Amino acid sequence: MSASTDTPARPQRALPPLMRLSDAAAERLRALYATGEHGRLLRVSVKTKGCSGLSYDLSWADAPGPGDETVTDNGVTVLVDRKAALFLVGTVMDYEVRPLSAGFVFRNPNEKGRCGCGESFHV
Repeated sequence: MSASTDTPARPQRALPPLMRLSDAAAERLRALYATGEHGRLLRVSVKTKGCSGLSYDLSWADAPGPGDETVTDNGVTVLVDRKAALFLVGTVMDYEVRPLSAGFVFRNPNEKGRCGCGESFHV
């Protein structure tokens, strides 16, 4: 005798976006794409660096490579290194202007901690 164990398929949960761009980050990237980096794309990756182990790395690319994921948000496209995707799921890239500095910052829900200077993080 065999019992049928047909179970209904579980509904799939929607995955969070790989990465999102804040309005400020999108505005800054639009300005960069329109001027000195015209025709290029920003690539976001994660490198082994710093006292906490990982660091965000930004570079310019002429075109998506075979190891890139393309993310379009707020009308702007960035590339994400596929090897970094696991560390970046759900991250929001922002652009902050402070009295003595300005730059892209990352609000990453996967971060478990940062080093004292804020240059590196761990998950």
